[in-house]
This record gives sequence, C-alpha cells and structure tokens, in this order.
Amino acid sequence: MDLKQALVNSNWSTFNDETCLMMINVFDKTKCGRIDLFGFSALWVFMQQWRQLFQQYDRSGCVSGTELHQALSQMGYNLSPQFTEMIVARYAASSGRPGSLQLDCFIQVCTQLQNVTQAFWEKDSAMTGNICMSYEDFLSTTVNRLM
Repeated sequence: MDLKQALVNSNWSTFNDETCLMMINVFDKTKCGRIDLFGFSALWVFMQQWRQLFQQYDRSGCVSGTELHQALSQMGYNLSPQFTEMIVARYAASSGRPGSLQLDCFIQVCTQLQNVTQAFWEKDSAMTGNICMSYEDFLSTTVNRLM
C-alpha cells in the first residue's frame, strides 16, 4: 500500500506528495526510498503526536496563521505573526484552503522548522542566537535538513 493512501486529512483528502516523501525520508533507515513495517509503525506514532497538537488548535479542519502561531509558541518558538503568516502563505497552496493548513502541511512545516532549528543550534556553540557561516555551508545545511 502506498503511504499516501494510508494518510488522510480531516476532509479525507490524502496527504500531499511532499509531506509523504519527507516522512519516508525520516523513517527510511536503509535510505532505499521505502519503509518497512517497523518504520511505518514509528511513522504512525510520529503522525499521531502531530495530529494531537494540530487538534488542540484546529477549529475548522485546518489551522489558520493565528492558530499556527499559537501552536509554534507552545512548542517554544518565538516567531513573529508576520513570519507565521508567510509560512501559511507558502504552504497553503498545497493545502487547498487559502490562508490555512491541513494536517499534512502542518506536519511538514513543524518538522522542517524543527530540523532547521536543530541545525542552527548545532552551529551556535556559544548559544548567542547568532551564527556566522559561508553561503555554501548554509546551502549544505539546508539541503541536508530539508531535502
């Protein structure tokens, strides 16, 4: 069974390809582009944890920019409402509902934000909230964390 067929949003639409690929990459221990039963089991737990957080803020089957901002704040991110709205605008197109994110895009946004934040803190050894890196180092970090 294709992963996309197993994962659905609250409106019964399947998860988007980008989110499915991201989750396969996270749980594919052999890096062959597939997950086994154990990988799927771990992925399912991962997804259910995100679904619980999503449902805390979801009032309509999707989360708005304001709801996403509240969820990210609960996760410890101190981001501006403008930045959160920019994220929603970027991902809402694949969500099918302008100005809001379905579960699949919510998971993708949160996971990618965690990945790049972890990469940032790995470079910020002095814990100042600032890093200095070359352009190529930035690209390498981004490619390794997001693709």
